[in-house]
Amino acid sequence: MAVKGAPTWCYAKTPCSHPGISDLGSTRSGLAFNLSFRKWECCCLGVASAQRAITPVEDEKPNLTGAESSGAIQRIEDNESRAFHKDMNLLPKPLTANDLSSSSDGSKVRVAYQGLPGAYSEDAALKAYPKCETVPCDQFEAAFKAVELWLVDKAVLPIENSVGGSIHRNYDLLLRHRLHIVGEVQLQVNHCLLGLPDVTKEELKRVLSHPQALAQCEMTLSSLGIVRINADDSALAAQMVASTGLRNTGAVASARAAKIYGLDILAEKIQDDDDNITRFLILAREPIIPGTDRPYKTSVVFTLEEGPGVLFKALAVFALRGINLTKIESRPQRQRPLRVVDDSNEGSAK
Repeated sequence: MAVKGAPTWCYAKTPCSHPGISDLGSTRSGLAFNLSFRKWECCCLGVASAQRAITPVEDEKPNLTGAESSGAIQRIEDNESRAFHKDMNLLPKPLTANDLSSSSDGSKVRVAYQGLPGAYSEDAALKAYPKCETVPCDQFEAAFKAVELWLVDKAVLPIENSVGGSIHRNYDLLLRHRLHIVGEVQLQVNHCLLGLPDVTKEELKRVLSHPQALAQCEMTLSSLGIVRINADDSALAAQMVASTGLRNTGAVASARAAKIYGLDILAEKIQDDDDNITRFLILAREPIIPGTDRPYKTSVVFTLEEGPGVLFKALAVFALRGINLTKIESRPQRQRPLRVVDDSNEGSAK
C-alpha cells in the first residue's frame, strides 16, 4: 500500500498532550510536529560564542594582587553571568498556548489569506483573530512566503472541505515550506447568490464564482437555468459583477462580499449540502508548546519504503498506544496516482 518516498500526513488525537493542531472551533488546540534541529543548534552555538567572547584571555586580564585581585575577579564573573543571561533572554522563544490565548482577539496581528477582501478565507482569519489586520494574497504560495519573509505574522489557508475534499495544493506547500501549524479554524460556508441592486434572480443569465462554489450549488443554479462561469475566487467574482455593471450577471460569494462590493443578496444558503464546512490551518514561523490542560491534535508527515505491510506497521504504532487517527492523507511523488485513506471512528476507508 505504501509508495517509496511518498509523504504521508497523519492527524492524531490523544488524551495526552502532544504537539498538534489547535481546533479553534472546539476544545482541541495545538501545533504541528516539525522539529528544526539545525535551528536550535545554531542558537546554542550562538550562546556558547557569546560566553567565550565576554571571557578575557590570559594576556588581557589585569595584573592585580590580594583582595583587589579577588574582588576584580568576582566582578568579572558577575559581569559574565549577567551578560550571559542577557544574551539568553534575547534568543527567540517558541510561542506557548498561553501566548495564543492572551491575544485571542488577534489585535496587532497581521494575517495573510488567499483571495480578495470578502473571500471565505478572510472570514476564517477574522473568526480566528477578530481584530487582526487581514492581508490578501493572489496565490496560496504567496501567503506562505509572506509569513516566511516577516511581512505578516500568520497565514490562514484552507486544507479541507466537507463536500469538496482535501485541498492538495496546500498539502504540497506545507512540505515545501518550513512553517508550523499553530491553530485550526472551521468555517460554516454560506453561499449567497449576488447581483446588482434592484436585480431579481430571475433576470440572471450567467453567474461567476470559484469552480468548487459553483459545484456546491449545482441544484439551485440548475433550477434557475443559469450558465456557470469559473473565476479564480468567489470574492473576485463579486468584484467583477460590481465593476462590469451587467444586470444579467451574478456571483456566488459570501454575504461579506456583497457588503464590500455593494451587491444585493438575491438568495442565501443556496448550497446543496447545508453541512458545508471548510477547515483552515493557521500557520506561523515558530511552533507553540502545548499545555496539559486539554487534548491536542498532532500533524505528522513521514515516508515509507515500498514493501508489504509497511503502512500497517506504521499505523500499528498509534493503535498500540491508544492514539486515534482522524485522517490519513497520502500524497504522490513524481505524478504517481493519489491514494487517500480516511481512518474514522467506524474504521471506514476510501
